[in-house]
Amino acid sequence: MIDSKLFATLIMGTALAGCASQPAVPSPTTKTMILEQALVGRTAGDGILVNGLTGQETKFSVVIDGTWDGKFLTLVEEFVYSDGAKERKTWHLAKISDVEYHGTRDDIIGTAKVYQDGRAVRLNYALAVKTGIGNIAVRFSDLLSLQDDGSIANRAIASKFGLRVGRIILTLHRTPQSTLADVLDEH
Repeated sequence: MIDSKLFATLIMGTALAGCASQPAVPSPTTKTMILEQALVGRTAGDGILVNGLTGQETKFSVVIDGTWDGKFLTLVEEFVYSDGAKERKTWHLAKISDVEYHGTRDDIIGTAKVYQDGRAVRLNYALAVKTGIGNIAVRFSDLLSLQDDGSIANRAIASKFGLRVGRIILTLHRTPQSTLADVLDEH
């Protein structure tokens, strides 16, 4: 669920980064994350990208509008980065079974595998990251979990050649009346 712009600066330091791993499950919760329930409507949040080489942090805000038609979950994501850049990305997630979805987005290579993992949802996909030397494929592993307060925790690990190049920490909250401008004015 994270945007490719955040990773353009991470790719150059891949060889010096630590080994990639699955994100740890956030604090235990009693609620099971069901994508088509948790992400329908408007959610907004703030995130931090941590460069795996330098430890440098990049902040961003996102507003996500989700719709569900009984088979497909569509997520329109509006990103604003700390440098003022803006991007719009759209996920299309097809529900394959009670525990599995397949997803696409313009910058995803192939199909994202999305599945229930206990009370959480995992996404695994390759992303085409634009850099000054062309597109580079980066592997992502996201873990989304519904927290007891109703927020959604998203923890992601980005890797290249099996080495961690970055991580993302994002917390989303349901905000039915918010626009992206409202969210940015709060910060």
